[in-house]
Amino acid sequence: MAFGPAPPRATGPAPRPGRLLEPAEWAAAGIPLLRNPREVVTGLHARHLPTPTTAVVAVLGPDERLAASASFTTRRAHAPDGWELRNELLAQLRRVIPHDLRRRSPVRTAVLLYCREGDGRWTQEDGAWMWGLRDACTLHGLRCGAYITLTGAGWRILGEGRSGRRPRSAARPAVPLDTHCPEPALHRRAAARWTHRRARPGPGARWSAPAGHAPVGAPPCGTTVRRPRISGR
Repeated sequence: MAFGPAPPRATGPAPRPGRLLEPAEWAAAGIPLLRNPREVVTGLHARHLPTPTTAVVAVLGPDERLAASASFTTRRAHAPDGWELRNELLAQLRRVIPHDLRRRSPVRTAVLLYCREGDGRWTQEDGAWMWGLRDACTLHGLRCGAYITLTGAGWRILGEGRSGRRPRSAARPAVPLDTHCPEPALHRRAAARWTHRRARPGPGARWSAPAGHAPVGAPPCGTTVRRPRISGR
């Protein structure tokens, strides 16, 4: 028989996770399916080279061509909340593309690619990103699209089950990029031209690309590329 003071009773409601969506709620939300998810994921991966804790938000047109995208890194000491993630996503969307709030119904779709550790199965962090993406799309006049995780094992679209082994999370640092970007094929050709010009730059050489296109690693359009002076010449 034990004697002594009784342990204090917990007062107030039990702690609950922040704003997030469970997989069943996400599946019931009527998220439109991507016609070619591998091409979308490959294009975003090649453009932004995300590493763990990097999020890539992209806006697709009705034909699934990339209209704009932005990548940013998130680091938190506490469990993420959908409201905070919504604000971050909304800020990125407002920087790269005008809102569509004047339209009667959305014509463009926002998708989110999140690179993280672990496997591709749902976590509470994913649920918070889902909540944030859905709310940010509503406030920017966009249709809420797919939520995709990118890990060392590959990519997975949560709520659909579609996945692939490549691409996977990159080991090198990410290159954040905000762009009104072309389809992946045009981007690769522009990047190849930029690489060729870097191999043989001339004095005062100027890089150029199609209007609104900025390949990964290239300076902004109109930026002068200067060679370092080498003594002895």
